[in-house]
Amino acid sequence: MTLTGERSAQPVGARSMRQSPSWRHGGPAWGRWTHDVTSLPVLVGLLVLALVFQALNPNFLTADNLVNLTLQSAVTGVVTLGVVLVLLVGQIDLSVGAVSGLSAAVVAVGFVQQGWPLAVSVIAAVVLGAVVGAIYGWLYTRLGVPSFVITLAGLLVSLGLQIQVLGATGSVNLPYESWLVRFGQRTFLHPGVAYAAVAAVVLAYAASRVVERVRRSRAELPTASWGVIAGRSGLLAVLLLVPTWYLNTNRGIGASVALFLGLVAVTDFLLRRTRWGRSVRAVGSNPVSARKAGLPVARVYVTAFTACTALAALGGVLSVGRLAAANQGTGGSDLNLTAIAAAVIGGTSLFGGRGSAWSAVLGALVIHSIASGLTLLNLDASARYVVTGVVLGLAVTIDAVSRRGRVLVGT
Repeated sequence: MTLTGERSAQPVGARSMRQSPSWRHGGPAWGRWTHDVTSLPVLVGLLVLALVFQALNPNFLTADNLVNLTLQSAVTGVVTLGVVLVLLVGQIDLSVGAVSGLSAAVVAVGFVQQGWPLAVSVIAAVVLGAVVGAIYGWLYTRLGVPSFVITLAGLLVSLGLQIQVLGATGSVNLPYESWLVRFGQRTFLHPGVAYAAVAAVVLAYAASRVVERVRRSRAELPTASWGVIAGRSGLLAVLLLVPTWYLNTNRGIGASVALFLGLVAVTDFLLRRTRWGRSVRAVGSNPVSARKAGLPVARVYVTAFTACTALAALGGVLSVGRLAAANQGTGGSDLNLTAIAAAVIGGTSLFGGRGSAWSAVLGALVIHSIASGLTLLNLDASARYVVTGVVLGLAVTIDAVSRRGRVLVGT
């Protein structure tokens, strides 16, 4: 059995770390270390991008530009979060941009032209997205159709439905006084609320580390020292407080950004602390071993596809609020490529089983930092595509090399 197969079985108790010293290579401690190594190059790359663009244009790191950058990243990030879930189970969804555009059209047409309550339009759009993903999952698990083919067909169908829903005009504008537009454009967290949220996140993180230390200590497993826990909690506090303070010198943290970060936090908890999350990683690492370990492999695939397209639809809803309009260009192939690139650049493996919900945050920030920096330098879209492509190629190369290294270590 390969190393990946052994790791996928461990979370469900197929092998106790106390029965074998192999935890040093395949257990939770190794998983946390490799995740840190995966995230570190992304953080360093993001810092380098910021310094380079700031040197070329002093407006890049202004609070106003960073507020705009975070607002743009929120829409892409929500879609990217869904892509991360599908990549974690070793699959791909090429239709997220088209599903996002279709949901945006449903919201705009339902609310403006059909007279539906805005909340009903939003719910209908998200439910429609979830249904699309459930169909993908059913076709893949029951009929064995490759996800590449299924989602490519879904992309074409969604684009056609988007054009049909929008009708002859091809564009529908939302009233600026609607709550969705206000939420996307003009709603920001009160500074006190933002600082309280940061404090809650830091306390929750510290508490979770303490609980984990106690649990592992009782099981006679290696544990992090109290100093390490305090140091990491303090570093997290600094990393959250500094940008929060700086953004609050301008308009602050947008409501859509807060929603995105909340979704990431919930998804991260589900992936790390629930049986479903452990099953997602096990299936992505080795579906055969996961099935032998008794995991509901088919159900995991269906839920991953469903969550992916539901988040894509929610991204379309946020896009309508951000732009106050839906048209035939909403979503599309550009968002497809951007979301997939952001997930991979953020540290999610194309080979499945490795990644984090926070990959969506890092990847979206990198993608939009590149776009914002090049825009400030008055460079056109061609330069953005080239730079993003180079960064994506580097991320995939690093992923492939690190994966080959882990396999060689296992053999």
